[in-house]
Amino acid sequence: MDSVESVRRFYDETVNYEWKRLDRHQVEYELSKRYITRYVRPNDKVLDLGGGPGKYSLYLSQLGCQVTLADLSQNNIDFALNKAQELGLPLNGLRADCRDLSAIEDGQYDHVLCMGPMYHLKDERDRVATIHECLRKLKPKGTLFVAFVSSYSFVWDYLIQHPSLILNEERRAQLNAIVDDANFAGQGFSENFFIRPKDVLPFFEPFQLEKLHLLNCESFLYLREPELLGQSQEVVSAWLDLAEQVCEREDLLSMAEHFMYIGRKRE
Repeated sequence: MDSVESVRRFYDETVNYEWKRLDRHQVEYELSKRYITRYVRPNDKVLDLGGGPGKYSLYLSQLGCQVTLADLSQNNIDFALNKAQELGLPLNGLRADCRDLSAIEDGQYDHVLCMGPMYHLKDERDRVATIHECLRKLKPKGTLFVAFVSSYSFVWDYLIQHPSLILNEERRAQLNAIVDDANFAGQGFSENFFIRPKDVLPFFEPFQLEKLHLLNCESFLYLREPELLGQSQEVVSAWLDLAEQVCEREDLLSMAEHFMYIGRKRE
């Protein structure tokens, strides 16, 4: 089974899990939404590329945007379209490989969300091709949102959820990524690519993009998120307000599980 087929099958089989994932990771979801809505307005056209079962697509549709969800998994597309129908929301959906978006018209979108593909594209050429495809779909001065998984993320995950895995020889080799200070491409939760914080901005330098933001989508809250989410909504909101003010701080990027790069397409 090739890498892309493995990823497609993974998401076809985990639709409900993925739909509920952002309920468990509310910090990532809420901080990401706050940045997205700095730029996205009602009636804007949005392409949600690799948007899974449509969490962000449906949120933006509720805001009055014209949203197209494109995903590798047909089961994700079907789930999102059914959910949109249940909620009485408009949503377009199609199955697509992020490296070839020829089925989607060029230059028609005010915003492109690419908040899943970079988790899985192990080959640099595929990551580059995907960004070029996103830029082709954007209007001049359109906004591109791209998410990555940090090379430190599974270290934090093991520490929080399964600390004894450090005694497993295979898992110990993965954990050594933090010692080796290296990107990691291989078998994670699927076929995955994990990037070092310092490599995100250099990746975007060759593209016709003006950098707007690079943020840590969990700010400093990730390692204590389960405890935080047990507090009242007032407490959670207050911590999110504080976290938002510092989530672009370079010295906090290593605490992230996810990064988001936001850039504006040049004319």
